[in-house]
Amino acid sequence: MTDVLQRTAPRSVPAPWLERPAGLCYGGDYNPEQWPREVWAEDIALMREAGINLVSIGIFSWVLLEPRECEYDFEWLDHLMGLLTDAGISVDLGTPTAAPPAWFWKKYPQARPVTREGMALGSGSRGMASPSSPEYLRAATSITEQLARRYGSHPGVVLWHVHNEYGAPVSESYDDSSVAAFRDWLRARYGTLEKLNEAWGTLFWGQKYGEWDEVDAPRVAASVSNQAQRLDFKRFTSNALLKCFIAERDVIRRHAPGVPVTTNFMATNCLSPDYWAWSREVDIVANDHYLVAERTDNHVLLSMDADLTRSLAGNRPWMLMEHSTGAVNWQGRNIAKRPGELARNSLSHVARGADAVMFFQFRASRYGAEKFHSAMLPHAGTGTRIWREVLDLGDDLNKLSSVKGSTVRARVAILWDVESFWAQDLEWRPSSDLDHRERIEAYYSVLWNQGITVDFAHPEADLSAYDLVLAPALYLIGEKAAANLREYVDGGGHFLVSYFSGIVDGNDTVPAGASPGALRDILGLEIHEFLPLREQETVSLSGGSGSGTVWAEDIHVGSATVVSRYVDGPAASGPAITRNAFGRGTAWYVSTRLDDGDLAAVVLDAAGAAGIATAPQPPQGLEVITRSTPTDHFTFLINHSDADAEYPASGTDLLTGAAFEHTAVVPGGTVSVIHAPEGNS
Repeated sequence: MTDVLQRTAPRSVPAPWLERPAGLCYGGDYNPEQWPREVWAEDIALMREAGINLVSIGIFSWVLLEPRECEYDFEWLDHLMGLLTDAGISVDLGTPTAAPPAWFWKKYPQARPVTREGMALGSGSRGMASPSSPEYLRAATSITEQLARRYGSHPGVVLWHVHNEYGAPVSESYDDSSVAAFRDWLRARYGTLEKLNEAWGTLFWGQKYGEWDEVDAPRVAASVSNQAQRLDFKRFTSNALLKCFIAERDVIRRHAPGVPVTTNFMATNCLSPDYWAWSREVDIVANDHYLVAERTDNHVLLSMDADLTRSLAGNRPWMLMEHSTGAVNWQGRNIAKRPGELARNSLSHVARGADAVMFFQFRASRYGAEKFHSAMLPHAGTGTRIWREVLDLGDDLNKLSSVKGSTVRARVAILWDVESFWAQDLEWRPSSDLDHRERIEAYYSVLWNQGITVDFAHPEADLSAYDLVLAPALYLIGEKAAANLREYVDGGGHFLVSYFSGIVDGNDTVPAGASPGALRDILGLEIHEFLPLREQETVSLSGGSGSGTVWAEDIHVGSATVVSRYVDGPAASGPAITRNAFGRGTAWYVSTRLDDGDLAAVVLDAAGAAGIATAPQPPQGLEVITRSTPTDHFTFLINHSDADAEYPASGTDLLTGAAFEHTAVVPGGTVSVIHAPEGNS
C-alpha cells in the first residue's frame, strides 16, 4: 500500500454503479433497531411517500447480529430486509465493524486503541479498535463473512457499506500491535535501517537506530518528536485502516460478486486517511458532509467538499452518503438550517456530480449521543417544515432523473495532498498563522465566486487536462510530484503557487539550497529568508496589488518578472508577486496572504492568461455549475441569497417547467436546473 501509483493512477476499468434504483438515489441511514417493530411498517410507508428508494442499514448493529462471540441472530434483519424489499426500497447493507460489542472489549482488552499519551481508550462509544489488532481483524472479518454468506445474493441488496467513517474518531493507535505493524511497514518501505535513519535524519538529537526493535511509535516525548517519524506514522495509519477495509471488502466480493462495495469518506477532513489511495479500492466513492454551521460561507465549503469528492471519484458518479436535514449535535453551536437550505445543500452536491442524496438519519433518535441530531423524520413528526422539505426534495430528485450519469468538466485544478497537510501541521513551523486549509479555502472561494468550476488533483497525477493549476498550500513536494509539476509547466501549463510551498521533500527534509526547493526553477526565484508577520501586521504592495498579512519573504528573482513589490514591512522594496516563463508555460508566485479582491485579481489574471473566460460573473451568492452528457447540458443555478438573481441561460427549468430564452431568473433561496440540448446552451 505504499505505492504512490495507488494514490494517483486512474482505474483500469470504470467503477460500477448501482443496478437499482433507476433514477437518482434518495434516502439515508435507517436504524429501526431503536424502535418497536410496529414502527417499522409506519416508517416504510413514510419512506415511500417521500420517494425514498435506498436506505443504509446495519451499520451499528454488531451486538444484535452477534450477541455473543460466534452466536448469531439474523431474524430481525431478515424481517427488515423483507419489508424493505417488498416495498421496492433498495438496501445499502452495512458491516457493523465500527462498533464492536461489549463482549469483544471484555474478552480482548488488548485491542483497545491507545492514545499518543499512552492512555488506552474505553468502550461505550462509537469507534473502532486498534486497526492493527489481530483480534479486531479476526472478529470484523468473521461477522462480515456471516453477513456476506447470508445476504450476498439477496435481491434487495444493491450496495455494501463497510464500516463507518474510518479514522473518526479513532485514527492513530499506539498499542503494542500497532508498534509491531509499524516496524513491519517501515521495513517494507525502507528495506534497511540505514535508509530509515537517512530518511528520518536521526543524526539530529542523536536518534540513530541500530536495531529494528529500538524503533517505537512517535509517542509524546520530552520535546518535539522526530517529525519525519510522525509523518510516516500517519502514512502507516492510513494504510493500516485501508487494510481493514480491504479485508472486509474481499470477504464480501467472494459472496456477492458484482455488487459494489464502498465506505463513507469525509473528504476535506485532514484527520482522515489518504483518500487518493482509498479511492482506488472502493467500487463507488461515497462521502459524508456536514456544514460548519456558524460560517456564513458554509455553502462555498460544501461545494469545495463536493468538488474534492468528485475528483476522488475520477469524475464518475459518486454518493453523498450522509448529510443533515437541519442541525447536527456535535458542534459548539448547532445552528438549524433555514427554510430551503436542505434543498440547496442537497442539490449543490448533485450539481457537482453526486447521483445519490442520503441523510443521517431517517427517524430521529430518542436517546444516545445523537438524540439532538436532525433527521428526515424529526421528533415532531410529519407536521414539520423539515418533513415537508424532505417530501419536496424527493419530488425534485425525481424530476432530475435525466441528470443521472452526466459529468462535470473543469479546466482548473487545485492541488490537494493530505500528506503535505499532515507534515505542515506538525510543530515548530515558522508561524502559527500558516494554515493550509485557510489558503485552499481562500483560493477556492475566488473561483467559486467567479463561477469557475474546480477539480482537485494530487500533485503526482496527470495534470494535462487543466489549463490552470493552483497550489495554495503545497509545503511538501516529493521527487515524483516535483518532476510532474515541472513537466506540466514546461509543456505549456499555467501554475499559480502560494507561499510556504515546496519547502520540504517527501521525508520532511529541506532540500539543499534556497527555498522553494523543487519549485525554484519553475518559479525562477529563490527565497533567502522567511519573514512572518506579527499578529494584525499588514504590508502594502505596489502596483495596486493591495496589502498582505501573516507572511512575507526575502525573494531574489532569477528569470522571474516582478509583478508587485513590497512597499513597506520586513521585505520592503523586495518582490512580492512574480511571474515566470518556464518552457512553454507560466508560473506565478504569491508570497503573502492576500485577501478578497486582492487575491481575486491575481487568480483572475492567471486564469485569463490560461485562456479561461471569467465572464459573466454570477451575482453574489449565486452558485453556477454545469453537468453534461454528449447530448445535453444541465446548468444548476443555486441562489444562496435572499434576493432574486439573473443569469444568462436558455432552456427549460427541470424543477418548475419554466422556459428561458436568454436569461434565467432564480428567486432568492431557490434552485433552477436549466436543461439545454448540446449546441443550445
